[in-house]
Amino acid sequence: MAVIGLGLLAGCATGPAANPDDPYESFNRNMYSFNDGVDKAILKPVATAYHNVTPKPVRTGVSNFFANLSDAWSFVNNLLQGRGAQAMDSMVRFNVNTVFGLGGLLDIATEMGVQRHKQDFGLTLGHWGVQTGPYLVLPFLGPSTVRDTVALPVDFYGSLTGNINDVAWRNSLYGLHIVEKRDALLDTSDLLEAAALDRYSFTRDVYLQVRQQRIAPRKSEVDKFDEDAGKLPDDY
Repeated sequence: MAVIGLGLLAGCATGPAANPDDPYESFNRNMYSFNDGVDKAILKPVATAYHNVTPKPVRTGVSNFFANLSDAWSFVNNLLQGRGAQAMDSMVRFNVNTVFGLGGLLDIATEMGVQRHKQDFGLTLGHWGVQTGPYLVLPFLGPSTVRDTVALPVDFYGSLTGNINDVAWRNSLYGLHIVEKRDALLDTSDLLEAAALDRYSFTRDVYLQVRQQRIAPRKSEVDKFDEDAGKLPDDY
């Protein structure tokens, strides 16, 4: 909700004005309209039915299951970024929830106080200095950037779901994951539809801000900061 509030303020401040990060705005707006039409015709009704029919404990278990799968890929990306402590947390989370959480249906690791550090290959590229490039709206997939789009195949083949050989099972899991993610956004989409905003600009600005905030600085960059900056002299 805090991120939504930030985005609402940003949307009110910027409006539909040209954004230097969005040179393909005309194409992106058309693709956004296409995705919005698909969402209204298919995704939102299916997610609403899923929300209304499926008991909350079951929906929570489904969300935990996919979050647990993502912890395995986050472990790899945290390692690639040189974030040892975060990689350890991701490994512990995946092992604990898989073994003691019924394959990830229960989030035992969170109850133990082990934090989730969600990462993907796009964020790994950003961590090592690869610029985002222009903002892009992908068909069916939604908001992205050139960097994140290039990273998508790596994320696909690196994820546990992408490594399932049985096509029917793999596609079924992808379908369930899409419905689960759309269910989690039902309240957000209702808020956007009720607000008098340019929804395209809102979505773009929030996506770019959140992605930038999730990129962890390299140790060499952290070391550049002066620990004494802003302190008063000892004899003050």
